[in-house]
Amino acid sequence: MRLSIRHDTTYNYDDQVRASIQYLRLTPQESARQHVLSWQLDLPRQVRAQRDPFGNILHVLTLDEPHEALVIGARGQVEIDEQCESESGSGSALPYLRFTRLTQPDEALREFARLGSAGRRDRDGLIELMHGLHAQMPYTPGATRVDSTAAEAFAGRAGVCQDHTHAFLACARSLGVPARYVSGYLFTEDSGHLASHAWAEAWLDDAWYSFDVTNQLARPERHLKLAVGLDYLDACPVRGMRRGGGGEQMHARVKVAPLLQMQQ
Repeated sequence: MRLSIRHDTTYNYDDQVRASIQYLRLTPQESARQHVLSWQLDLPRQVRAQRDPFGNILHVLTLDEPHEALVIGARGQVEIDEQCESESGSGSALPYLRFTRLTQPDEALREFARLGSAGRRDRDGLIELMHGLHAQMPYTPGATRVDSTAAEAFAGRAGVCQDHTHAFLACARSLGVPARYVSGYLFTEDSGHLASHAWAEAWLDDAWYSFDVTNQLARPERHLKLAVGLDYLDACPVRGMRRGGGGEQMHARVKVAPLLQMQQ
C-alpha cells in the first residue's frame, strides 16, 4: 500500500515569543516494512538532520528572533509492505525493559499483566494482553492529559492511543519483555479517527512485533512509523520549549490517504 501524508502543525501565541526550540521527529526511515518514496519538511528555516539516542531522524529547529506564530509541515509518500509482520533491530533491546515515569506499573497493572497474558511472554500472550487492555480502557478522548501515567489511565479505565501504549509498555516490561513506544500515522477509512497515532512494539524471537491496543491490531498493515522511544516524550513528533509568548493555541491537521486518492 502506498500512502500520502500531509501533517501541518500551527502554533499561535498570545504574546511575542522571544526564542523557541523545537525537536522534530517527523521523518520516517527506510525499513523492511516501509519504503520512503519522497519526504520533506516545510520549516521557517533549513535544518540539518541528525540521529537521536534511539536512532530516530531528528531535526532541531531553533528560532532566536521574536515570533508570534510558528508553522511546521511534513509531507511525503511511503510504500508499506502489508505482509511484513515484524522488523529486525540493529541494537540491543534490553534498554526497552526500563520503566519511565509514564510507564511505571503499579501493583494493579502488574497483576493485570500477569493475568491478561496468562503468564505467557510470547506473541499470543501479548495479543491477549492487548485485547484485555482495550476492554479495560475504552478509547475516550479527553479522559486523560498529555502527562498522565499508565497507572493513572489504567485506574481511570479510559484513555487514548498514548495511554493505551503506555499501559501496554508497563505490562510487557513487567513481564520481562522489552517493549517500546512508536509514534507515526495510521490510515483508516473512519474520518473521525485521528491519523496521527501511537502504538507499541515488543521484542519477541529476535524481532520487533507491533501491538496497536487502540485498534486491536497485531499486524501493522496501515501503520507508518516515525520514531521510537521508551515513552511518548522520546518519540513524539513535535516537542519544544519557548521563552515568552503567554498562552498558546495549537492546531494540527493530519491527512493520510492511499496515494492515488490524496488531494494535492
